[in-house]
Amino acid sequence: MDRVMKLASERAVVIFTLSSCCMCHTVARLFCDLGVNALVRELDQDPRGKEMERALLKMLGKGPSVPVVFIGGKLVGGTNRVMSMHLSGELVPMLRNAGALWL
Repeated sequence: MDRVMKLASERAVVIFTLSSCCMCHTVARLFCDLGVNALVRELDQDPRGKEMERALLKMLGKGPSVPVVFIGGKLVGGTNRVMSMHLSGELVPMLRNAGALWL
């Protein structure tokens, strides 16, 4: 879990994904379309990816374990939470507060 938290604090937005996951791609694309330069960590490309995936699942409390988004070093959640925040208008202000967006 320490490794996950260390990586999550490296940038304003960090997304943990699997390269073969379509929802991971969708969430990463949303941030890209918003103009956010997110750090995307593909767990299946990392030697300690399985360990991090288990830690993320533990943090979330329920599956699926990816995608998982951190904004400003804080756990936001997975696809449902991110999309809900985007649709309700909460996501962009959170990104601005974290320094991920300048507009």
